[in-house]
Amino acid sequence: MLGAVAASTALCFSPSTHPTRTFVHRGVSNSTLPLSNHGHSFSLLSSTPMHFSSHSSRRQPLFLAQAASSSAANAEYVEEPATKVKFQTCLNFPGCSNSLTLFGAGYREKVFAIIGVKVYAAGLYLDQSITPELNAWKGLSKDAIQGNSSLFQTIFQSSFEKSLQIILVRDVDGQTFWDALSDAIAPRIPASTSVDETALTTFRGVFLDRPLKKGTFILLTWLNPTKLLVSVSPNGFPSTVDATIESANVASALFNVFLGDNPVSHSLKSSVAEGLSKVLK
Repeated sequence: MLGAVAASTALCFSPSTHPTRTFVHRGVSNSTLPLSNHGHSFSLLSSTPMHFSSHSSRRQPLFLAQAASSSAANAEYVEEPATKVKFQTCLNFPGCSNSLTLFGAGYREKVFAIIGVKVYAAGLYLDQSITPELNAWKGLSKDAIQGNSSLFQTIFQSSFEKSLQIILVRDVDGQTFWDALSDAIAPRIPASTSVDETALTTFRGVFLDRPLKKGTFILLTWLNPTKLLVSVSPNGFPSTVDATIESANVASALFNVFLGDNPVSHSLKSSVAEGLSKVLK
């Protein structure tokens, strides 16, 4: 995955036959990285290219400490192999006090009439300072980490900032996106409170009557145990926060949807497990 290897070396970022690659782009400025996925659409198929941020890494991620990048101005990306979406390895997220590092990336697929349709790619970003909190799992393999609920629960409960970056690879109606997310969140909050209901209403309002075009960025940033920031942009990496969700239960349930015992994206959790295994050697 994101091991200490040269930037041009093929990396196994998920349990896929496709290799994951780290890309180094020098002098990136308002770059456009188009998607090459075509086929069945979630609604209408869009050919609009995806615009990526030209945000350069301010510091070398732990994963890439020995990568062949000698310039701080280099913008480094990791490609999610199934969707070809490129995730920048180090980013400053709206509302965060520190830059966050990519720990893994995967994709979400829905099945329609036995045909699997990829809907979005997702990447997990963590504050590197969380690493000492995970020392109890040093030396575990990727498979051991992937099946370790307590490790992921420690990540959920940590006060360090973390974020899920979602990039759509199909057009999706906002209501449809929210309904799918809500259906996954609801059973993970067994005793919903009025605070949780208010938070879910706010969360829902971000997506209602909002078409989500191919290439749209959605950031779900867990700022602290009780606060989640939601940012959405159809035109590149978001620079502002669209909504603040204030509920520890909702934030925890959301991250459990992606990284819990029954994740909606097994490829994402597998990739994150591999990233953690590299850091916790």
